Amino acid sequence: MTDLQSIKTRFGVIGNYPSLNRALEKAIQVAPTDISVLVMGESGVGKEFIPKIIHAESRRKHHPYIVVNCGAIPEGTIDSELFGHEKGAFTGATSTRKGYFEVADGGTIFLDEVGELPLQTQVRLLRVLESGEFMKVGSSQVQKTDVRIVAATNVNMMKAIQDGRFREDLYYRLNTVQIDMPPLRERKGDIHLLFRKFAIDFAEKYRMPELQLTDDAVTYLENHSFPGNVRQLRNLVEQMTVVEQKREINSVRLAEYIPSQTNLPAVIQKNQPGSVSNSEFHSEREIMYKILFDMRNDLNDLKSLTSELIKNKGSNNISHQEQDLINKIYTPETQTGSSNSLLYFENQSRNQSIISGSEDDYEDVEDVEVEEAKPVSLSLQNNERELIVKALEKHKGRRNKAADELGISQRTLYRKIKQYNLED
Repeated sequence: MTDLQSIKTRFGVIGNYPSLNRALEKAIQVAPTDISVLVMGESGVGKEFIPKIIHAESRRKHHPYIVVNCGAIPEGTIDSELFGHEKGAFTGATSTRKGYFEVADGGTIFLDEVGELPLQTQVRLLRVLESGEFMKVGSSQVQKTDVRIVAATNVNMMKAIQDGRFREDLYYRLNTVQIDMPPLRERKGDIHLLFRKFAIDFAEKYRMPELQLTDDAVTYLENHSFPGNVRQLRNLVEQMTVVEQKREINSVRLAEYIPSQTNLPAVIQKNQPGSVSNSEFHSEREIMYKILFDMRNDLNDLKSLTSELIKNKGSNNISHQEQDLINKIYTPETQTGSSNSLLYFENQSRNQSIISGSEDDYEDVEDVEVEEAKPVSLSLQNNERELIVKALEKHKGRRNKAADELGISQRTLYRKIKQYNLED
């Protein structure tokens, strides 16, 4: 069996991190077989090396090796790309075309970003994996193929299955052997090695002196998270090789390319500067509770006001406008705290007896039997404003008397006057 170091040298793999070595060893071990392999890892970690190693170390190495980026092919044409099509199968199919599974017969197909495959294509792929059979688009003839499939994805496959975006049976068929590629942030010891390798490559490509890092720059580089992994590091070195005039890079200069502070959300530890204490959270919650209680008290004040108006006013002192207000506001809904719907009494004859009847009628208002009520679109604030205006007019602007008349505190009345711009 080929040793690990020769594989690294042959394919340009840099690093000695244990999980990286384990991934390469698994690739070498499964290469002589025909079982399917699923390579998992974040974008930019170098998943494409694994299928190349598997193909090169297998008995299929003299047959075609085809890379298919499943996420880059439009959904409407991916079946044709993979399985081919017959002439006239769809608009634009001017001739018969072979698909990748027919062309790669005897070889290996690498399905990159396999998690992006449409569900219809997943069904076709499952059939190929299980029986080696497929049909071209627009054909009824079954064809056979002998293809080894290696797939890769950065998608959370279990979540994709739960969301109905990927077939569970296809996942387990592809995932006969799973190889995990570690992210660069877990390979801190390999980061400087990779930097030096890229620096040499780009110095040769652009015919420029090689970049060198100071000790503090190496430390700074190794402490960066590199969300784009090896691809991000490679692009960084290429950019610096072309842009930088000096060939020795320190941490200050390096920070201009990869700032230590990012715009990603940060987890703030307890007692750190800028953190919010539990007492502050409790204070905010208490403020919210106070606002809610004030709103409830305001509603209770309005209910008390309408009740007092009904009980204390005689029929000769009640205008038609006040009668309408009473009809709209004084309902069982206000008694139970509902402020979203003001209802008319259906029993208009009973209403009239309340407004123009005797004092006993006013005292018995709590016992009025209300039939099914109809909701109407009215503003509770408008009604409240008019009642406050009338109370102030009655007492000639004396707010203490008006507050007593309305059954609310002077403080509440002052707040309402300011709220409704009644100070004039």
